[in-house]
Amino acid sequence: MSGCTRNGCALVLALVVSFFGSTRLLAQAVNFADVKPSPQQVQWQDLEFGVIIHFGTNTFLNREWGDGTADPKVFNPAQADPEQWVRAAKAAGARYVVLVAKHHDGFCLFPTKETDYSVANSPWKDGKGDLVRMTADAARKYGLKFGVYLSPWDRHDPRYKDPAAYDKYYLALLDELSTRYGDLTEFWLDGAGSAGHVYDFKKIVEELRTYQPNTVVFADMALFEYGDARWVGSERGDIPYENWNVIDRHGVLRWRPVEADTTLRKAHWFWHPNDEASLKSVDELVNIYDRTVGHGGQLMLGLAPDDRGLLPDSDVARLKEMGDALRARYANNLALHHLPIDANAASALDGDEDTFWSAPAGSHHAVLEVSFAKPVTFNHALSMEWLNDGQHVQKYAIEAWDGAHWNSVLQGAAIGHKKIDSFPPVTASRVRLHILSSTSEAEIREFQLFNIAAQ
Repeated sequence: MSGCTRNGCALVLALVVSFFGSTRLLAQAVNFADVKPSPQQVQWQDLEFGVIIHFGTNTFLNREWGDGTADPKVFNPAQADPEQWVRAAKAAGARYVVLVAKHHDGFCLFPTKETDYSVANSPWKDGKGDLVRMTADAARKYGLKFGVYLSPWDRHDPRYKDPAAYDKYYLALLDELSTRYGDLTEFWLDGAGSAGHVYDFKKIVEELRTYQPNTVVFADMALFEYGDARWVGSERGDIPYENWNVIDRHGVLRWRPVEADTTLRKAHWFWHPNDEASLKSVDELVNIYDRTVGHGGQLMLGLAPDDRGLLPDSDVARLKEMGDALRARYANNLALHHLPIDANAASALDGDEDTFWSAPAGSHHAVLEVSFAKPVTFNHALSMEWLNDGQHVQKYAIEAWDGAHWNSVLQGAAIGHKKIDSFPPVTASRVRLHILSSTSEAEIREFQLFNIAAQ
């Protein structure tokens, strides 16, 4: 196609894509650095920290995995209080709540006309209760976003043996959840179990989008290529790899940020009696935060109400301790006390995530410097990219001026939504974020410095 104009080439490519009836060819031609998030994904990533709540018949039978045979009559939490769950989550710093509306055992926490295997046939509230409604209302009352988990795997419903019949049933449940409970921030699609069952995921997502066009769809990358968020690959609460928001699946490039799920209690998603030793320590939870949110992803922390329908007192206390520790840890941003600087650079030092510094147009290398009236001591740095235009920073360094030379404190890669770096204490009156390599001009929302006491 030598000699064609830029517009002419674009027209030919568009005609080729149109002719073959697929955008896959176009997707294959796009570079990772050219893919950008949707406004919904940007808003979701800014939430950073959520909780997922597991509660059901398993809670009353000391189980993690229900087999679908539990009698609905075992579900009878005398003090069920989603407001208590939400208050505890908010105290920890969480900004959204996902409720497991149906786990793999098939028991629904909402009244549905599609099955009798639900709270409507339990003694709880004489069959008139709706935990999805109560949790959604509680989340909104306390200013948190709300979402749902609806397990595709179902170990109870006989229709599961017939993929077409079961898909119809699943879509009907999804319709109820999508139309009754207001805006859903996230829809969790779990890939666990299923024993070779093939789901019509395209139809599931289409159905959801009919009523909830702005919901972020979470799913394991192995399920399908068109989700909005992806699983980290473990349940440790850790992002151990260089974290880029764009992922390639079968030649399809898509902005699909990571959500890292883990539990408040070690290895337990549901509550179990006599289990106090499994509660994670504050230090463990803070480290999990730094390895997830501090590595550019979302933290999804699993909470489990007990057989009363309340989070145990020790869980509530630990969540508050976690939140208090995080707030204290990142309360004193030293960069706020910088010497006067130009307005562009000041936008990355003002503590306001709605403003950002832009490197020179077309640059692939730049420096953001902050100076202080007297030397400051710091051992952590927090950097954030403005991702609306994509993720650009490939390599960077944090450097300190010793009076004669710039010394590298740390070198890293892939800043993304948020990167928290730790290193031995450094004292300097001039510090800089040195963008060593970027796919296009870097755009930095925040560059913050902290002196955090050793744990």
